[in-house]
Amino acid sequence: MIGTTESLSEEEQEELRKELAKVEEEIQTLSQVLAAKEKHLAEIKRKLGINSLQELKQNIAKGWQDVTATSAYKKTSETLSQAGQKASAAFSSVGSVITKKLEDVKLQAFSHSFSIRSIQHSISMPAMRNSPTFKSFEEKVENLKSKVGGTKPAGGDFGEVLNSTANASATTTEPLPEQTQESL
Repeated sequence: MIGTTESLSEEEQEELRKELAKVEEEIQTLSQVLAAKEKHLAEIKRKLGINSLQELKQNIAKGWQDVTATSAYKKTSETLSQAGQKASAAFSSVGSVITKKLEDVKLQAFSHSFSIRSIQHSISMPAMRNSPTFKSFEEKVENLKSKVGGTKPAGGDFGEVLNSTANASATTTEPLPEQTQESL
């Protein structure tokens, strides 16, 4: 600026200083007017019950409305909607296939387990009859039968033993001889 002030005459410099002072004064006046207007605006908002949070919400809503009105948003929204529909259809068909496969597996497992159960049942009955627990139970029933109903050859049918024990229990009301001796 030093170089430019030398080329200006005294008169031009004085005129520029006056203009500078005038512009600074206008800026200050405008700042005061702006401050007064902002104060007035705040007073009106307070009377209307508009606070800064509501104002922010309104600004965001207005901004979102402006965004959704653009053609770029509309095109993107349509594309995403179509992609979502296609993905939904794909997941649905995959789900149907999986459901069918699971039903097939369940049916195969059920039919397989049914045949295994019947085989296990037919195999386990003889095995159970030969088990030490079953033999012990059978011996106790035989002993009870011989005590209650008299002697019969050993090795009778298990069903006969149970029937004869039930009949003997129903007809006998007196205590057994062993029971009488034990109680003495």
